Amino acid sequence: MYIWFTVFAGLAILSLAFIKSLFPHFVDDSTYILRSLKLGVRLVKYKKIKPFYSIVDCFLDAVKRHPDKVFLHFEGRQYSYGEVDKQSNKVARALQAAAGLKEGDTVALFLANEPSYVWTWLGLAKLGCPAALLNFNIRSKSLLHCFSCCGAKVIIASPELQDAVEEVLPTLIEQEIRVFLLSESCSIDGISALSDKVSQASDQPLSRDLRANINIRSTALYIYTSGTTGLPKAAVVTHERVWAASFLQAVCGVTAEDVFYINLPLYHSAGFLIGMVGGIERGLTIFLRRKFSASQFWDDCRKYNVTVMQYIGETMRYLCNTPMKDSDKNHSVRIAIGNGVRVDVWSEFLSRFGDIKVKELYAATEGNIGFINYTSKIGAVGRVNFVHRFFFPYTLIKFDIAKEEPVRNSEGLCIQAARGETGLLVGKVTQRSPFVGYAGNKQQTEKKRLRDVLKKGDLYFNTGDLLRFDHNNFVYFQDRVGDTFRWKGENVATSEVADILTLAHCILEANVYGVQVEGHEGRIGMAALTLKEGEDFDSSDAYKQVITYLPAYARPRFIRIQPCLEMTGTFKMKKVKLVEEGFNPDHIKDPLYFLDPEKKMYVPMTEEIYRAIASREIKL
Repeated sequence: MYIWFTVFAGLAILSLAFIKSLFPHFVDDSTYILRSLKLGVRLVKYKKIKPFYSIVDCFLDAVKRHPDKVFLHFEGRQYSYGEVDKQSNKVARALQAAAGLKEGDTVALFLANEPSYVWTWLGLAKLGCPAALLNFNIRSKSLLHCFSCCGAKVIIASPELQDAVEEVLPTLIEQEIRVFLLSESCSIDGISALSDKVSQASDQPLSRDLRANINIRSTALYIYTSGTTGLPKAAVVTHERVWAASFLQAVCGVTAEDVFYINLPLYHSAGFLIGMVGGIERGLTIFLRRKFSASQFWDDCRKYNVTVMQYIGETMRYLCNTPMKDSDKNHSVRIAIGNGVRVDVWSEFLSRFGDIKVKELYAATEGNIGFINYTSKIGAVGRVNFVHRFFFPYTLIKFDIAKEEPVRNSEGLCIQAARGETGLLVGKVTQRSPFVGYAGNKQQTEKKRLRDVLKKGDLYFNTGDLLRFDHNNFVYFQDRVGDTFRWKGENVATSEVADILTLAHCILEANVYGVQVEGHEGRIGMAALTLKEGEDFDSSDAYKQVITYLPAYARPRFIRIQPCLEMTGTFKMKKVKLVEEGFNPDHIKDPLYFLDPEKKMYVPMTEEIYRAIASREIKL
């Protein structure tokens, strides 16, 4: 009997070894498929169960299981699941009394990364109120636009953002918007303090009946993404999408015993959905930081025993640029989840900081298709497998970069890109993979819909991204197309930047685009300008406009003055050649300028400045 057992065990081991030799990622693929199917079954269950089981109910179950477990570490303080639950009850009751909030009312959160962000959102969710997550970098016209397009009647702001609120306060008052500040007092007419009301409110649990009509297709959040309108678009995030995003941690192998480090802004889907909401789904502990600090990152990880980190490509590079220490590999981080890291930085990161499983992903807040590199293969953003493709149909189609449109055949249908060829990623719109669109913006919602792709009458979501599938089924991100580019982990809408530049009295037209800088992820902002007749370039006025109205990541660092802007046959500004030519003064005869924050103006671009940027003496 023992002999037969040994024989069968040996055959099993040999069979597994043979399978792995033919299919080197068999174990990773199988693990991913099984986890995905298991999570898919859960999502189907949540769709059918009544009353609807939301992520808030998941949080409340975690409170029951371990009320004293630390949920949040923040600036030397810790908050248990039970404490956060009670604080969210107080917020909900205070807002009920002060603003008359009820199920379905949208509230805008204009907050920095802090624990009050978490319990304020939880309080709103307990009332059945969708939250609009405003980017705390936006100001003026963009802030008003973001606020108005989601239909919110209440805004809650951090004290440090009071100046930004005051700037648009007359318009908010005119529109009868209730404005609350998370402070004990406020002397500004039109702004009410909220913290004093919260401290006096009851912390007793709220009735589930307050959100009785919420279901899986109800709107849970509005998260903003840049687009061709020139102003951020409010992506509608349903409760179904919240659950799906929260499952990413589980897919990556994160457990309730992990400690998850969040330093990405909570107004982003990465920090909020994948990080914070995913942490609730897992029932783990979160270390929350106001903003990323490369110099303190590993000390934080060691002090709080962090095991899972989030990143964007920039943060990985910043960590690699810190001075080397003997303690670089002395930490407990085992998984890194994020996107946008370059191959060279990825390799250097692993070499220096140890065997961390980097789970690079590709997704869009409003999109219906995403990938996760569950094998941790360097450079890939995901992997093609039949189960994923069955539930979320997608394809790559040929794309004409010069014309900025898909290539179509004589029948008017798109042409699929060959294996190994770069193509535009499109996701089929189905009941399982819907595209809900943008709040209050039917035109932009329609622009993201692509019809007659593989057959007449079909409908796909246009990601606006170029990807490539290799012969081993790995997925690689290639580039963005259209009127946005990405810098410092943020999407930049070129037409919004162009609108701001043309506020300068000397500028007639602006063509904004992103250019690559060696050693940096993404593309930095640059603008080709034409000047009004008889005007010279006023570098101080142009600087004043971009500093006043644009967040740092959206400000064009390079300016190119041209006699005229090239147009396509359909009167769209040509960008491809400009992008290729970049900002090297050696190759460009047009006058070039560089945004110098120390001199507070655009200064003439010189070879010396160009070399300083290339050698990283000048920080971008």
